[in-house]
Amino acid sequence: MERHEPEIPGSASLFTPAILLITGAAFASMFGFQMLLSVVPLYTSGIGGGSTGAGTTTGVFMFATVLAQIQMPRILRRFGYRSSLAAGIVLLGVPAFLYVFSETVSSVLAVTTVRGIGFGVVTVVFAALLAELAPPGRRGEALGLLGIAITVPTIFGNALGLWIVANYGFSVVFVLGAAVPLFGVVSALAIRSAPEPDRERGAGFFAGLSRGPLLRVMLLFCSMTIAAGVVLTFLPLAKPGAGLFSATGALLFFGVSVTIFRWWAGRYADRSGNPGILLLPGLVAAALGVAALAADGFLLLLGAVLFGAGFGLLQNSTLLLTMERVSKKEYGLGSTLWNVAFDLGTGLGAFMFGFIIAATGFSAAFYICAALLAATLIIIPIDRRLSR
Repeated sequence: MERHEPEIPGSASLFTPAILLITGAAFASMFGFQMLLSVVPLYTSGIGGGSTGAGTTTGVFMFATVLAQIQMPRILRRFGYRSSLAAGIVLLGVPAFLYVFSETVSSVLAVTTVRGIGFGVVTVVFAALLAELAPPGRRGEALGLLGIAITVPTIFGNALGLWIVANYGFSVVFVLGAAVPLFGVVSALAIRSAPEPDRERGAGFFAGLSRGPLLRVMLLFCSMTIAAGVVLTFLPLAKPGAGLFSATGALLFFGVSVTIFRWWAGRYADRSGNPGILLLPGLVAAALGVAALAADGFLLLLGAVLFGAGFGLLQNSTLLLTMERVSKKEYGLGSTLWNVAFDLGTGLGAFMFGFIIAATGFSAAFYICAALLAATLIIIPIDRRLSR
């Protein structure tokens, strides 16, 4: 395992043209994605899919995402960052327009599969490119800035998508979800300082997965994203409506919390040099939060804030730990592993819990997620002991 000493926080500006373009592309891509994230399962449920169809939609999206991500080390070596990013954004955005004409579950799944491939490409490129271009000693803050660009759409996107559906119907959301990401293509093509990935054959996905230090971080983060898949897919079904004490209000609070804590985690990690210290409080906050989502009223909103805080802490700390445990020429591999953990967990959570909810109901599913997060705490002392 290659380890890196923490860099001393530097004074170089984060706001270079390249970083601004990357974060701009990320914002546009994720805004379109987040508007559809909870809407597509809701639409699928309404055209006859039920909770199982809703979960399958998210599961298929993430399965396609993971298949694309597994190939990303090879794709980046062949096509480079800019071309891969632009193509990924097009695949993520444009097919969403076809949802307007999709009246069966199978047609929704077909469109979703193509979009999942695009999402797999862009998520890997964003993190790898930011890690490459971050100023010395400010990688955590640079990734935190990327986190803001990605999670600010979470604040408004999920809630806005559900609000538009309630007031104007599904077609308007689908058209916006197709159009907004295209602004990111312009930003992607304008990134002139993007470095060329190492053309030599490096470690592939499965070789990286066989490394214990990387696998442990991946498993830990995957438990968090399983819970996130359940929350984002099924909370709109469990708490319908557009008021404050509904899924719309809760997802708004969740998005704000994720954004704040993901940025803060990066800033803290740069100054402390120890992102791993945030794993324990992140998991505890998330477990308490997802359990509280079974409730109503203010407890529902508190649960959304706590779950968002834990999710934000884990997103940045696990990404930094992953990048610390690979060499610089393997940043593409590190980003691939982390993003696979993110999206595989999200897809598994949505797919598996579609069946669980059909059998036990929504409240039981949230409690099971909380128990899963609590059980994952055992990985932290094991990792500390083996990493000494």
